Amino acid sequence: MTEADTQAGHYDVVIEYDVQVTTRDGIRLSQDVYRPARGTRPLAGRLPVLLERTPYDKRGTRESERSAADPHPWTRVQLATWFASHGYVVVIQDCRGRFASEGRFTKYLNEAEDGFDTIEWINRQDWCGGAIGMFGLSYSAHTQTSLAALRPPGLKAMVLDCGGLANGFRNGVRHGGAFEMKQVTWAFRHARQSALSAGDDAAAAAIEKENLVDWLHAWPWKRGLSPLRWIPEYEAYLFDQWERDLFDDYWRQPALYAAGYYPAFEGIAVMLLSGWYDPYAQSTADNYLGLTQREHGATEMILGPWMHGQRSSTTAGNVDFGPAAMLDGNVADDYFTLRLDWFDHWLKGNGRATSPAPVRYFRMGGGSGRRTPEGRLDHGGSWFEATQWPPVEVRERRFFLHANGRLDDEAPSSDEGVAGFVHDPSDPVPTIGGAITSGLPIMVGGAFDQNTHSDLFAAKPPWLPLAARRDVLVFQTEELEEDVEITGTIWVRLWISSDAKDVDFTVKLVDVYPPSPDYPNGYAMNLTDGILRCRHRKGWTEAHFLAPEDIVEIAIEPPPVSNLFRAGHRIRIDIAGSNFPRFDVNPATGEPPGKSQRWHRAIQNVHCTAVHPSHIVLPVLERKT
Repeated sequence: MTEADTQAGHYDVVIEYDVQVTTRDGIRLSQDVYRPARGTRPLAGRLPVLLERTPYDKRGTRESERSAADPHPWTRVQLATWFASHGYVVVIQDCRGRFASEGRFTKYLNEAEDGFDTIEWINRQDWCGGAIGMFGLSYSAHTQTSLAALRPPGLKAMVLDCGGLANGFRNGVRHGGAFEMKQVTWAFRHARQSALSAGDDAAAAAIEKENLVDWLHAWPWKRGLSPLRWIPEYEAYLFDQWERDLFDDYWRQPALYAAGYYPAFEGIAVMLLSGWYDPYAQSTADNYLGLTQREHGATEMILGPWMHGQRSSTTAGNVDFGPAAMLDGNVADDYFTLRLDWFDHWLKGNGRATSPAPVRYFRMGGGSGRRTPEGRLDHGGSWFEATQWPPVEVRERRFFLHANGRLDDEAPSSDEGVAGFVHDPSDPVPTIGGAITSGLPIMVGGAFDQNTHSDLFAAKPPWLPLAARRDVLVFQTEELEEDVEITGTIWVRLWISSDAKDVDFTVKLVDVYPPSPDYPNGYAMNLTDGILRCRHRKGWTEAHFLAPEDIVEIAIEPPPVSNLFRAGHRIRIDIAGSNFPRFDVNPATGEPPGKSQRWHRAIQNVHCTAVHPSHIVLPVLERKT
């Protein structure tokens, strides 16, 4: 332990290792219990309790548990000890089928009942004072919403960091009907880890020899013939999620659909955090909007310019947002004290009350546009507060697409405007950054100049801007005469047609810098992106296929974002038929996902006419000066 670990704590800590909780179906879950103490004697009496449930090893190191002052990541032992030294009993538990806990791991699906049973066990202990809080990032946030949906007794406060699936079909597992391929890279990495912890050296060695890059070039996979075939339970759950492309009872389970259970969260104080380049920004905003409808229970949200859990960094991808971008010193002293203050108030009745405003968000943009000494674009940004989400000052502003690539406020007046491309599933548009985590070794998240290069998965020479591809449509404004600030939800509404029964349309919002000495070709910085599988254009519960003569309207909702487009920049949207490997590739045959081994080269059209006015709706914020 470092000096920083114990500096503010008042108590010693004793630890009980591998305490067992037996679930309703007889599985034993392993957890470590940290108790405040005087010397080696635990404090007498009943105390508030903090719980984290994790698939990542209850004693392992978590890269996100760090601060700007101490960038070395803490282990969960250090973190739990620190919380316990401040007067909390802390329980850190391995999820079912992970590390020291028994059972079969099926991603997400056991966390509601297992979590509820764990909290019932906590309530029976003589050290529990009946006030329980939960914390954790990513999957450990998903475990929180899972069990909260069952309304466990004693749960009073939560910190949902970069997770908590509002609707896994809409964001986190699937998005716009497509499958998020981070699920593949996550499963591959953790399947081997699971085999090792279970002592199955043969399976671990087999999967270690698989080359995921080669396998992704051979996508789509088949059940029983994938790199996960050596760990059948991981292959099974992954294919279940990939193949289930209709919103049915599977997706309505508490672990995948917090939005269906918000009344159960009544009275629980919830803090939500995420970043613009985090895959759970959409889920975070959805949870905030849903939870603020409760009669009782504080709800706060913090949205930064961060990648997954990187709240003490100033960068995301190849862009720097400046020292103001960090949580540390701007939103709170650091991530540790932010959570401690929250729990002290809601579980102990002391510490700070709520923040001055329930929403704090970082508006990207406004930097110098120069190249930093580390070689990144200085995009800059500032923190703002709001009483609601999106901010009350936001007004929707339409920008219309024109077949010649123009993007402006003027609706098309002609009936002869079509922009089209050919989607070739064997040559998908490669992913360059975005809201991605767990993507290695295939993809990385963040903000990047939208240029292809030799290290980019699925890219091919020549190494030109992504917008130069024949299957990418580009619509952009003239150079802006004044600043344009956007904050909130973006909608892209397109009138489309195709010769295929089913195709995808992807959209990407881009801030285009003009040429400069540091960037002679300018800089096309990705802000947010989304996708729609057209069979889902009328909803998620039924498939509605296209007919060749159809011109139909579709709506695509990328995750929310906040950005300042400076005067002289351009607002741009790129439209394509794929974004791989961020999302799976639509074979354009209409066959069920996970079943098709055929591909069709599809003609895809975007109609830009007076009758079919394709447009983007931006949440423009006119800030009072």
